[in-house]
Amino acid sequence: MASSPIMAGSAAPSLPAHWRDFVALTKPRVMTLVVYTGLAGLLAAPGSIHPVLAFTAILCIALGAGGAAALNQWCEADLDAKMKRTANRPLPAGRMDRQSALHFGVGISVFSVILLGTATNWLAAAILAVSILFYILIYTIWLKPRTAQNIVIGGAAGAFPPVIGWAAVTGDVSALPVALFMLTFFWTPPHFWALALFVKTDYAAAGIPMLPVVSGEVVTRRQIWFYTAVMAVAAMAPVLLRLTGVFYGTVALIGTAIFALFAFQVYRRRENDPARMAPERRLFKYSILYLFLLFGAVVVDRWIFA
Repeated sequence: MASSPIMAGSAAPSLPAHWRDFVALTKPRVMTLVVYTGLAGLLAAPGSIHPVLAFTAILCIALGAGGAAALNQWCEADLDAKMKRTANRPLPAGRMDRQSALHFGVGISVFSVILLGTATNWLAAAILAVSILFYILIYTIWLKPRTAQNIVIGGAAGAFPPVIGWAAVTGDVSALPVALFMLTFFWTPPHFWALALFVKTDYAAAGIPMLPVVSGEVVTRRQIWFYTAVMAVAAMAPVLLRLTGVFYGTVALIGTAIFALFAFQVYRRRENDPARMAPERRLFKYSILYLFLLFGAVVVDRWIFA
């Protein structure tokens, strides 16, 4: 059985943490997609916002995501130490003490919420706070160590940024940001399980009940295909509901068709050789590009073709 996610698993560092370790705590690669989807929600929103306030809103989304990532690593230091792809993170590698990571994560999370509320409005700040708490309390501490469906429910945490960006401009939440939330929500399982298929030995070593570990590869591939179909409906919803125009619809149709092709290639594979995971790696990499394309298309559609 995996140890508690809030127990330390790393050696005490002998030197003060380097600033690069604090940056690493924020998971910059993950933050890039979070910031991008938040920016898309902000730019797609009707009305206007002062450029300084727009920059502040996006900064707060970035800080909130970074704070949540730092707290995630604080919770999972012992688990990260058991996995090859995470063993060199600041806490399991012993380059930072847990208290510093905790203070850093809480500090920038609280600061991001207060600054966003002061600079824009408190609805946007409240949604940001919910996203941070959801990621830490619901996904990291509750779901991830207990159920193979952790990423299905927990994926909601990463779907909030476009809603936050929209709310920062408008002070409300309407149909389009909800549609973008649902797109990201249903995109998360096939995106994440494609990764989990070729790093499942890491999750098994750490005792984390990810779907490939608990239910096997065949079930995981079937679930990837199922959620791709649901995601396809969510991807086309904005144009079908006339929230966006033909440009977005065209990009979404072509992009989703390619996604479905890659997902089908993953679904039909029955080999268990971890050295031959080309379809899984291709789907994982394309899934990131896919979300960039669709969110970019939303902005272009509303700015140029509206």
